Amino acid sequence: MTRLRRGYRGADRLKELLESWRALKFDPDKCPVRSLLAQLGDKWTILVLIILSEQPRRFSEIGREIPDISKRMLTETLRELERNGLVARTVFPTKPPSVEYCLTDLGGSLLQPLVGLVVWANENLDRVEATRSQFDQA
Repeated sequence: MTRLRRGYRGADRLKELLESWRALKFDPDKCPVRSLLAQLGDKWTILVLIILSEQPRRFSEIGREIPDISKRMLTETLRELERNGLVARTVFPTKPPSVEYCLTDLGGSLLQPLVGLVVWANENLDRVEATRSQFDQA
């Protein structure tokens, strides 16, 4: 039986969703956590979404905003975001061709729930790092 801590907003909804995923045996094609949220949990996706939330950007602009992302990883991240319908890619017929990326309506709809997660991470990083340090010393 699932035991989610009572008193947390949304705990009942999470329990309901968890039970429905269990009934599907966590089928990767039908479980949104495995199908969609896995990408959001990777190292780069949320940063790319935040950058694109400001305005459309060219590939090189995104790369400059995240200096430690490789071109390969940025390409893979943008392709997966485009595949999932969160980002649109526009090629302009210039010489050489230029490419611009922007959030789609679907991608924009993700920003509101993303804000809560990003704010939580920003506000709790010190506590998490302290806990990690205590754990690692044990």
